[in-house]
Amino acid sequence: MHIRAFTPEDASSLQEIFGDAETMKNCEPPYDLAKTEAFLRDFCIGRQGALAAVLRESGKVIGYILFNQLEAGVYEIGWIFNRRYWRQGYAYESCRAVIAHAFSQGDAHKIFAEAIDGVKSVGLMKKLGMRLEGIQREQTLDLSGHPVDLYLYGILRREWQIF
Repeated sequence: MHIRAFTPEDASSLQEIFGDAETMKNCEPPYDLAKTEAFLRDFCIGRQGALAAVLRESGKVIGYILFNQLEAGVYEIGWIFNRRYWRQGYAYESCRAVIAHAFSQGDAHKIFAEAIDGVKSVGLMKKLGMRLEGIQREQTLDLSGHPVDLYLYGILRREWQIF
């Protein structure tokens, strides 16, 4: 697995991820190609708000890793991976590498994540060494319009150093 900045050539691989209803069910409605291209251009590349998780052997982008600075030393991390590559350790490997780099080479003091999926996403947050910071009950709506809880997890640099 290799982590790198997104490029305009990643649009079709990113569309495979963002265009899949099952993959996006805990995020937002699936994107069409135009929306994916705009998001790639404006956020991933323009704001440098995300990184690409790439298979080393083929160079194929299989994951989107949100890594966005919200204030000095505080970053939000998130992930969406191509469904064909789920449950193979790629999200863990990629996010762990991003977190390690942010704490050891960058200025990160805290990294946090949020999710409405209390099973898979929360499980990964815990595996990454993150601790529960709160559950905002019925904080947001799922894609069906039903209120759902929002799970907040975070890790501090000093916690990561002993993790």
